[in-house]
Amino acid sequence: MKIVLLCSLVAATAAWPYFGGFQRDEPDGVPTAQKQHDINFLLHKLYEPLHEANLKALEDSFDPLAHTANMPDGGVAVNKLMQEVKTQHLEERHHWFSVFNATQREEALLLVKVLLQCQDWPTAIGNAVYFRKMMNEETYVYALYTAIKHSPLTKHVVLPPLYEIMPHFFTSSEVIQQAYRAKLIEKPGRFNMNFTGTQNNPEHKIAYFGEDIGLSTHYINWHIEYPFWWNETFGYQIERRGENYFWVHHQLVNRFEAERISNHLQKIEKLHWERNLHEGFDPHTSYKNGNPFPFRHDDIHIEDVDKVAEVRDMIVMENRIRDAIAHGYVIDKEGNKVDINNEHGIDILGDIIESCVYNPYNEYYGSLHNMGHMMLGHQGDPHAKYYDTPSVLEHYETALRDPAFYKLHKYIDDLFRKHKDHLKPYSQEDLLFPGVAVNMIDIDGPLETYFEDYEYSLMNAMDDKEEMIWEDNMEISAIIPRLRHKDFSFKVNIMNNNDENKLSTIRIFAWPHRDVNGVIMPFNEGRWHAIELDKFQKELIPGENTITRKSSESSVTVPDVPSLKSLHEQTEAAIAGSSELNLDEFVSATGLPNRLLIPKGNEAGVEFKLVVAVTDGVADSVNDEINLTTKFHHYGHHGVYLDKKPHGYPLDRRVPDERLFHEIPNFGETIVKVSNHDEHVYHH
Repeated sequence: MKIVLLCSLVAATAAWPYFGGFQRDEPDGVPTAQKQHDINFLLHKLYEPLHEANLKALEDSFDPLAHTANMPDGGVAVNKLMQEVKTQHLEERHHWFSVFNATQREEALLLVKVLLQCQDWPTAIGNAVYFRKMMNEETYVYALYTAIKHSPLTKHVVLPPLYEIMPHFFTSSEVIQQAYRAKLIEKPGRFNMNFTGTQNNPEHKIAYFGEDIGLSTHYINWHIEYPFWWNETFGYQIERRGENYFWVHHQLVNRFEAERISNHLQKIEKLHWERNLHEGFDPHTSYKNGNPFPFRHDDIHIEDVDKVAEVRDMIVMENRIRDAIAHGYVIDKEGNKVDINNEHGIDILGDIIESCVYNPYNEYYGSLHNMGHMMLGHQGDPHAKYYDTPSVLEHYETALRDPAFYKLHKYIDDLFRKHKDHLKPYSQEDLLFPGVAVNMIDIDGPLETYFEDYEYSLMNAMDDKEEMIWEDNMEISAIIPRLRHKDFSFKVNIMNNNDENKLSTIRIFAWPHRDVNGVIMPFNEGRWHAIELDKFQKELIPGENTITRKSSESSVTVPDVPSLKSLHEQTEAAIAGSSELNLDEFVSATGLPNRLLIPKGNEAGVEFKLVVAVTDGVADSVNDEINLTTKFHHYGHHGVYLDKKPHGYPLDRRVPDERLFHEIPNFGETIVKVSNHDEHVYHH
């Protein structure tokens, strides 16, 4: 029975002729549409039994232990996970999961290992189906998403938006209740959802940013692409992982600062472990099992957290990192000094601060970032008197909602800056691109943002009868305002005075020209607050080159992921042969949503210094094979980053004298203004 079912699945998927383009790209010959179909139904109604007939049949017949012959580890991972199932050691279903919980994380990694060991789709989907009913739902989602992101079998599969798979994490309990009432009386409903807090709370002014569900999707996808627990046993080494950790959080902090200026708020106060935490937070959300996400009062004194850490532990970790920065080296487990006063030092420092597997001495330097999230997350109840559920800070998909996230990362960002400021500043020779000059920088189109209503499905928030089919689900959804900008283009006029074509890398940044008090930011302060807007390569012909780059083409952004309903409809149409499945632009979701490329601005307009650096593309590239059609992929892709230069180059090091940049012809700057004329819409 098992062999017949698996063979029929392989035969059916291999026989469809209308997937030719995608079939060529798949290493095992199974069309992408079939894989997308299977993933869609695995995640549809996550907390219920499977609703798809073929997958249900596979669930009943598949035996993981009978399909280990082709696994590189000989089935070691499968046997370990099956032993956990047999001894009932797995986390119970309908319970919470947090990747910061070591025991729960190890369970998830067992499934990740099993899925990454699978060398063909029938084995992979068989294991995915089997363990779906055995494992905690949230553990399963984390493992499945991670495996899909990293497996060569699923390189064209799109991860559905997590806010539709687990709506409880993103949707207020009040709206969930409204949705349940609508479901009970069988009446479709569309429910407006406001951001947390009220206008009495100054932080409410920028809740549109931290609570943007597309931004949260970016953040969870980045951590899935670059997990702190990843090592080579999962398939390959991730290059520059620590530096990427620095850069993604540095950019989030800078962007949050720019949003604060747009809303007339003072800059972020960085965290101090021995001072009060001023900003409280009430997420107004609950887990699927009904347990509320914990809240935190204003002006609390940071306390030791039982079974997590003491405040003095955090200070000791911080001081050891500060000592390493001051000395210019870290100590590895063998007692060797590892130099960090170079362009690779930021990578080592990032590994240490987050404490990923690449940390050279984890036992000594600790885990400042991960422990920081847990310490702050438990401050509402540090001694677990009233609840033990993780806070929003202990889930990547919700962490950005809490103002404490930005205080923690401002504090960490300050450590990175101290390291960067220890490095020797760039010289004119380091920065010069001989024969190339930026003549003009302009913006084509308005730099204007606005709020739009965005609707997403709450279908997965509610339970259905087992026999319910996808199309029978009534439309019940939440509506929330989100920020978007009008389309615009960068226009850069570049002169190539050389007698031959020159490959260039064009790097575009912006930072607030003035702080919230109206004081102009000095160049050295501004460059540290720079927001990366784009980076791409261009062949420069001799003479004048006018380059137009649309905002939608930015390599630091990605389109919003289609809804689960849209993915389902496109996939089923492709399987039926009525259209081709083309979802490649949504595969990598690690960049910012492309509607969030620029900060909000305000009615009067917020000035930004726009800078363009044109650097030597040949010197920048990681290999000799130059491909101008290759997108940079914001933080790299599958462990490889295409730009040899440090993130933020050439603005990543201190600038003792800004005249240096003004004297370099391949560097240009101008002042632009970002406006927003419908702030009232934000408050519904």
